[in-house]
Amino acid sequence: MNILYVHTHDTGRYIEPYNPGIPTPNLLRLAMEGTLFRQAYCCGPTCSPSRAALLTGQFPHMSGMYGLAHRGFSLHDYSMHLSNYLKEFGFETVLFGMQHEHAQPEKIGYDKVFADPRREAEDLTAWDLSNGDAAMDYLRKVHEKPFFMSYGLAHTHRPFLEIDEYINPDYLKVPECLPDNPLTRKDFAGYVTSAMRADFCIGRILDELRAQGLEEETIVLYTTDHGIAFPHMKCTLYDTGIGVSMIIKYSGNKSKGKACDALVSQVDMYPTLCDLAGIPRPSWLVGRSLVPVLEGEAAEVNEAVFSEVTYHASVEPQRCVRTKRYKYIRRYAGNRYAPANIDSGYSKDYLLDQGLLAYEVEQEMLFDLDFDPGERKNLINDFNYQDVQNEMRELLERHMRETGDFMESGRIPRPEGIVLNKVTCVDPDSENPSDYESEGEHYE
Repeated sequence: MNILYVHTHDTGRYIEPYNPGIPTPNLLRLAMEGTLFRQAYCCGPTCSPSRAALLTGQFPHMSGMYGLAHRGFSLHDYSMHLSNYLKEFGFETVLFGMQHEHAQPEKIGYDKVFADPRREAEDLTAWDLSNGDAAMDYLRKVHEKPFFMSYGLAHTHRPFLEIDEYINPDYLKVPECLPDNPLTRKDFAGYVTSAMRADFCIGRILDELRAQGLEEETIVLYTTDHGIAFPHMKCTLYDTGIGVSMIIKYSGNKSKGKACDALVSQVDMYPTLCDLAGIPRPSWLVGRSLVPVLEGEAAEVNEAVFSEVTYHASVEPQRCVRTKRYKYIRRYAGNRYAPANIDSGYSKDYLLDQGLLAYEVEQEMLFDLDFDPGERKNLINDFNYQDVQNEMRELLERHMRETGDFMESGRIPRPEGIVLNKVTCVDPDSENPSDYESEGEHYE
């Protein structure tokens, strides 16, 4: 079986299979032809940690990717990367477009790498289409080996450069964690346009796969790295940050056309793909194969899922555990947001004007998701939930012990040469040298 791994940037679950107000017909079609995971979560709601977890089968604090690759972080061992492991079993591995596992994509280990040389932020659509053209050319070739193709899109990352002429921001419903006003609606209209552009680019690849007669012999996985790049979403451990879209399609899937409500983590995808491709799982995996769920042999494979933040633009260490009903979040830094960890845009500008820098964040949070799916009522001091608090704390602490999380000691590794904004810096792209940490400055 070939494997086609399609991934967008900062999309969360804001696409049509989850949200009918965002027209992404190609992803909706893929969901109807495959299995749609409604309760899928990333292992870290920032770009490199999330992708590294999916592609190594380890949590970010285990793999070494606990910050952004383009800011100096890297995997401890690139032989664990799925593309390199598959090469051991005769796969040709190819990358087209976006990745976030190395500052220099050719050093990951793919057999072939193509990324349009233009800076993607200048025109996300042109960049995604160019990389898609190269991917479609590859699909048209005669393949003597099974292939693992990664097609990564710059959409739906900021900056949002345009608003589709058919989208009227006044008639959009912004995410409920944001205030509803002209600025946030305009911001979200840019996101919706970006999602539509991404869907068009993905549809071309899926159509070409079908045209070349490769559909029945290819496992297709679509997902994204984390929540959308808005305040209270990306780089937070709320469900708006860690909840991701995930669709898998393959020939003979007994769950074809169904939505799956099992609790799953992206760290589960590596063992799942190994099982579907008929190759042994490597020893380092910590996730669980989802094949029993897909085959109807089990309703769940996970008691809980875990996610983490250590570094993004700034350091902001936090960890969480989520079960079907409860969420527990623990923050290890101060009680204020690190504003550079919120991507710039109209929504952030509005909240900054309203006093975001003075807004306090609680250090421990517990939510009963059955009664409070929006995670608005912190139950950490509620006597009626004391047993739940203890159970959730123990779940998280056991996970941290068993996986060797450095936050157990409270001392965060700081690799040489990394680039970090100070926790007081507002703009992650600041050109002011005083907005960046020196080697002597660091959170302990």
